[in-house]
Amino acid sequence: MAKVAPSILSADFSKLGADVQEICEFGADYIHVDVMDGAFVPNISFGAGVMKSLNNVATIPYDVHLMIEDPDRWAPEYAKLGAASVSFHMGATHAPVRLARQLRDMGCKACFAVRPAEPVEPIFDILDEFDMVLIMTVEPGFGGQKFLDNQMVKVRRLRDEITRRGLKTKIQVDGGVSPKTAHIVAEAGADVLVAGSAVYGAENPAEAIDSIREKAEAAFKA
Repeated sequence: MAKVAPSILSADFSKLGADVQEICEFGADYIHVDVMDGAFVPNISFGAGVMKSLNNVATIPYDVHLMIEDPDRWAPEYAKLGAASVSFHMGATHAPVRLARQLRDMGCKACFAVRPAEPVEPIFDILDEFDMVLIMTVEPGFGGQKFLDNQMVKVRRLRDEITRRGLKTKIQVDGGVSPKTAHIVAEAGADVLVAGSAVYGAENPAEAIDSIREKAEAAFKA
């Protein structure tokens, strides 16, 4: 079954708590939290303090994407705050396997993120250390970018490798996901769909979440 994770990077920061509460009530599966430090990517979003404050209203799991330097230091802190999963980039971590195992020991899913210009094959040798792989279909750093459909080649290669080895690793796609593109990423093999502006920019966010899930489910069955 397809999972939908609205990215709160596209929410209204002046009423972030209310926006998070709404997607919980509207049937989202995860709260996708994009953490940016202005160094690893050219933007700054929010950090652990904001996520901690949202614990008062969040009723579904956090899915945290760290676009920061030194995830080895900070990823465990998000796990301590209750993140169900934490994604980090190979180019930022000093010891990806050690960090993945540390997160898993803490009861948090370890996830690896791949940017558009990066190949997915280098992770194949350590794929079994990760619960999920995040394929970026936009350059990380800003929301609302155009979907890069050429990244579906990576999703298919990754899905083939997971299937060949009988792994349970999930595939997440982030960037430009909407009711118009959900079937494309699902057909390629994605399980978890991150959508920001397609949800928070919609007149009816609940309908947008349902539509993304339905389009993905239909692609699975096709």
